[in-house]
Amino acid sequence: MTELASNEPTTGPQAKSPYAAWLRIMAVLYDPFLWLGEVAGMRRRRRTLLAEAYGRVVEIGAGTAPNVAHYPDAVHELVLTEPELGMRRKLARRLDRHARTARILDAPAERLPLPDASVDTVVSTLVLCTVDDPESALREVARVLRPNGRLLFIEHVRAKSWFLAACQDKLLQSWRVFASGCVCNRPTLELMRACGFAVEADDVVWHGMPAIVHPLAVGCAARLSVGHAAR
Repeated sequence: MTELASNEPTTGPQAKSPYAAWLRIMAVLYDPFLWLGEVAGMRRRRRTLLAEAYGRVVEIGAGTAPNVAHYPDAVHELVLTEPELGMRRKLARRLDRHARTARILDAPAERLPLPDASVDTVVSTLVLCTVDDPESALREVARVLRPNGRLLFIEHVRAKSWFLAACQDKLLQSWRVFASGCVCNRPTLELMRACGFAVEADDVVWHGMPAIVHPLAVGCAARLSVGHAAR
């Protein structure tokens, strides 16, 4: 991979979240909590999905960098956004361990400090469930993508099973507190389409994790042209 900017985080506006204190703890607990889910299939899904990434890549909500090891040589520039300080520190350390160079930005998905139509691939894995304003985040993704660019995603979504969806609704507030704001019943694919994306996704199960986050959507989304989106 071509040398880019330093792995040292770029300072920007700090995240202001009602879950800020718990987020600092989750920065430590996040990898151990996801460990079983990673070995039970998520790691393989990351690798398969990210094989499609190319060019200038922006990953939103990069967290502790579980995707970093899976980016292919076709990625010639990597920008990682993460608004939580503890996560950014772990992110920088993992980049160093994998001998990867990337630019780390302190920025939420709703406000990406990047020019219009400047990115080939945007990556979002287990992020759009957590952002405060998913529609704003998706509009930002559409804004920074080049006309032929794609959003690659793995997101847990609202269940199609009425029983599991009811469980998600019932446990939503408790889960949000535990999982630092994660909305387990968010209809993310519908939001993507409403924000002007053509979406291709497979339904899979996130084994090794609590049942309310079992339903996963894995796929890619392309920004529709203005004329097409208006019809």
